[in-house]
Amino acid sequence: MTDILDVTVRHTSDRTAVVSVSGDVDLHTAATLRRHAMAVVEQGVPHLVLDLAQVDFVDSTGLSTFIGLLHTTQQAGGSLRLADVPDRLTRMVTMTGISELLPIHATVTDALAGRTAGGTLGRAGEGAAAGD
Repeated sequence: MTDILDVTVRHTSDRTAVVSVSGDVDLHTAATLRRHAMAVVEQGVPHLVLDLAQVDFVDSTGLSTFIGLLHTTQQAGGSLRLADVPDRLTRMVTMTGISELLPIHATVTDALAGRTAGGTLGRAGEGAAAGD
């Protein structure tokens, strides 16, 4: 575990952004992710895709951060999606039930299109982010 978390934001439309995360999302770094993502939502971009391809570790604080960001985006009329999630994190998200709240998408492109890892469309309203 490290105290370093790199977060980059790429706007894909006026209302959608991809937040790419690299490093560990844990007690020491979760606030960094929260701060960056909240700033994007506060700028009027309510639909976020978290690109987790470069995430090495997530603890319970990180999982809580994902749920908190989900609530923030929903309150802003948006959505939060997880994309390119490493296998070890997919197991954790599934075992804890978080995948019921946040569907996992195989790629960022799939998340933007609303396609879940199983190839189906995400929950009602999730597909809206791609065209917003």
